[in-house]
Amino acid sequence: MRKKLPPIHDAAGIAKSREAGMLAARVLEMLTPHVQPGVSTEYLDGLCHNFIVDELRCIPANIGYYGYPKTVCTSVNHVVCHGIPSKKEILKDGDIVNVDVALIKDGWFGDTSRMYTVGKVSALGRRLIDTTYEAMVAGIRAVKPGATLGDIGHAIQTVAHREQFTIVRDYCGHGIGQTYHDEPQVLHYGQRGQGMTLQEGMIFTIEPMVNAGKPATKELDDGWTVVTRDRSLSAQWEHMVAVTATGYEVLTPWPEGTGAYPAP
Repeated sequence: MRKKLPPIHDAAGIAKSREAGMLAARVLEMLTPHVQPGVSTEYLDGLCHNFIVDELRCIPANIGYYGYPKTVCTSVNHVVCHGIPSKKEILKDGDIVNVDVALIKDGWFGDTSRMYTVGKVSALGRRLIDTTYEAMVAGIRAVKPGATLGDIGHAIQTVAHREQFTIVRDYCGHGIGQTYHDEPQVLHYGQRGQGMTLQEGMIFTIEPMVNAGKPATKELDDGWTVVTRDRSLSAQWEHMVAVTATGYEVLTPWPEGTGAYPAP
C-alpha cells in the first residue's frame, strides 16, 4: 500500500495556518503569569479554554480528540507528554511543566507548546529546558527545500546528545493544516540525507521531547499520560513550521518575543 504523501499548501493555505498558529501562541502567552506554585493544572486548563472560546472565538482542538477530556495537555516533571490537567495536581516550587495547546480557526489547526518553570527550578531542570529549546531551534533551522527529515532529526539529536540527554523515540512531530495529525512524521533523531525530501508548501510541527535520563517511556492506565520509565525529568517545546522557497517560516511565533532565548 502506497504511503500517503504530505499535503503541499499554497500561499492561501499557509496564511490560514499562520493565523491559527499565531492564535495558539497567544494562548500560551496569556498563560505565562498564571503558572505559579499552588495553582492546579485544571485551573490552567480552564484559563486556556475560556481564552480560546471567549477571547479568540476558536474551537479547542483537543477536547474529544480520540476521547481526550481537556483543552490542553499539562506535562509536569517526569511526564513526557499528554498529561491530563487535574484539580488534584497542584504545581509546586521547582516544578517544570510543558503546556501543549491546539485550536481550530476556520477549519485550520494551530498547535504549539512551551516549557514553564514554577518558582526556582534545579540546575538540571534549567539545563534540560534550555537544551531542548536549542535542539528544537536546530531542527527548525535545518528546514529548507531539498533538505530531508533526517537532517532535522540529526540536528536535534546532536544538541541533546552533546549534553548527555536522550531523545524520546516513541513520539514525533507531524504534518498539520486542515488535519490535526497528518504526514509527514517528523522524527527527532536521524541521519543527514535520509528520509523524505522537504518541499515548499509542507507544514509540520517540530516538537522534540528530551529526557534527562534514559529515553524509554510508558503510558499510564488513563490511556494518555506518558512518563519516563526511570522517572527522570523530561522537557518539550513545539513550533509549527512551513517550508518556504528559501527556507522556513515559524507559524507559531511568540507574540511577546523570545526574550533570552534565540529566535528560531
